[in-house]
Amino acid sequence: MTLLLVSTFMLLFPLGEAARPVVLNTWPFKNAAAVAWDTLQSGGSVLDAVEKGCALCEVEQCDGSVGYGGSPDETGETTLDAMIMNGDTMEVGAVANLRRIKNAIGVARAVMERTEQTMLVGESATVFAENMGFIAEDLTTTKSMNIFSQWLKGNCQPNYRKNVVPDPSKSCGPYKPSATLKQSNRTQHANPNSHDTIGIIALDQDGHAAAGTSTNGLTHKVPGRVGDSPITGAGAYADSSAGAAAATGDGDVMMRFLPRLTLRVVHIIFSPRQKSQVHPYPHPGSWP
Repeated sequence: MTLLLVSTFMLLFPLGEAARPVVLNTWPFKNAAAVAWDTLQSGGSVLDAVEKGCALCEVEQCDGSVGYGGSPDETGETTLDAMIMNGDTMEVGAVANLRRIKNAIGVARAVMERTEQTMLVGESATVFAENMGFIAEDLTTTKSMNIFSQWLKGNCQPNYRKNVVPDPSKSCGPYKPSATLKQSNRTQHANPNSHDTIGIIALDQDGHAAAGTSTNGLTHKVPGRVGDSPITGAGAYADSSAGAAAATGDGDVMMRFLPRLTLRVVHIIFSPRQKSQVHPYPHPGSWP
């Protein structure tokens, strides 16, 4: 069973051998799907397919939400998040707040294959990437600087600050803590064009699964912010004994609930009879 979760919609695809291989991705990023599919058809692995699909989106700057030159943070800088997961071994590689490196998904795979760690972040992730042969270059473009400049001219609206002074709904920072804490509603800032992360899942003819994501995050985010995309079980997940999942939406909200939802859905899908027919590691029925 392969699971694809897109924003608030969940689609389940039962896949027998006749339906394999398959490549699915979030949003209408057709070129990414095509290159991932071609990779599988030419004998590449599911990891190759996921990496190349995400990498193409990074180059093409899909919807401005993937790759360099998009989603500048409060300082005008573009940083990248990515992850990749091997559904056979359950290995994961991820990077977050990656600076000055365009090929985030490639660095994520290097973390998985060249270290015993799962995630590297910030400047240290950049140093690792350079040591692995990735080229450091400016991720800023004329377009991203224009987005940033217009945001400053508009008194830094929207932003994702709360309980600070000066009033973040009217002014730019720098901000300091306010004397009191008040409940706020983040949905007022929701922008359907600011979170089109690419998530790709691939399943080959033999049932090997992989999943991956790549994004430049939320436009005007607080510097250092990391959303759901590089988080295992939130941005994506793969288990060759069960399937794979990828998600997109409001990452700050989704990573609070999505892992639990995904695990519960998988638990419901597998009846006791079905559980006895899948590989026991990691057994969906044993998950919390």
